[in-house]
Amino acid sequence: MSFRGIRQSKFRHVFGQALKRDQCYDNIRITKSAWDSTFCAVNPKFVAIITEAAGGGAFLVLPLEKTGRIDRDAPLVVGHKAAVLDIQWCPHNDDIIASGSEDCTVKIWQIPDEGLIRNLEEPVVDLVAHQRRVGLVVWHPTVQNILLSGGSDNKVVVWNIGTGEPVVEIDIPDIPLSASWSWEGTKFVVSCKDRKVRVFDPRNGTTLKEASTHEGSKPVQVVYLKNGNFFTTGFSRMGERQYALWDENLTNMTIQEIDTSNGIIFPFYDPDTSMIYLCGKVSLLFECCRSPVQFVSSMPLQSLVPLTICTQSSCC
Repeated sequence: MSFRGIRQSKFRHVFGQALKRDQCYDNIRITKSAWDSTFCAVNPKFVAIITEAAGGGAFLVLPLEKTGRIDRDAPLVVGHKAAVLDIQWCPHNDDIIASGSEDCTVKIWQIPDEGLIRNLEEPVVDLVAHQRRVGLVVWHPTVQNILLSGGSDNKVVVWNIGTGEPVVEIDIPDIPLSASWSWEGTKFVVSCKDRKVRVFDPRNGTTLKEASTHEGSKPVQVVYLKNGNFFTTGFSRMGERQYALWDENLTNMTIQEIDTSNGIIFPFYDPDTSMIYLCGKVSLLFECCRSPVQFVSSMPLQSLVPLTICTQSSCC
């Protein structure tokens, strides 16, 4: 009889190394908002960071190569009338970014190719449908000009950016906390404050599946995996941080405790390598495959840089 041991991950030697201070972005007044968000977004050209602003909401946009100490009077994107809660770059155009705010609006911005040289005040599209703050914006992965937004009015809206009009508005039982599109973009999943995750059809807004996940009272984050499964992070009833894997029918495959820290864990998914990066006070790296989720390593992390700009020789 042959012995089958634990499968060794081919990424088991992956590790992260913090850059020197002159290669980082320094002297940035990051927002002090209590909303649970990563407050930053990266694409192959720019890094965007939500900042403190008096009398409205703002975020900073910097070219990736502009590292070091940032001037206090650096130009900002300043069109919102209240704090910015979430930002996300368009996957189809590196100059387009969406933002959601406490002023109940979603705005689409076009960043000049050379970066900001003065404050940007006018969006290219202003999206108004929510009655309360918008804390969630997620671009469609395969179709241009389609954006999902979630607000504290217990509503998820799928927008056509080209027309500035909603494609579908979906009322849900509680506040949406995170959302993720399926690999082909035919469905999306939303985690809500009631600790449930729900899968929706974006064409008509019908609920396809729903299930309870982590038992803790703190926010649940969810990612739609390439193979149709779901990965979530949350808390147990006793307050331990957890991660879990669910099949396409939202049946639990595995759930594991991480530690007893109270910080929210944000998952970043790399579909090319089936790797999950968990961002928190201590960032962790996991591999998702057909077998149960396997821990790989820990490293400092705040946001995931697109693989298209990574130097492969530096990652080996």
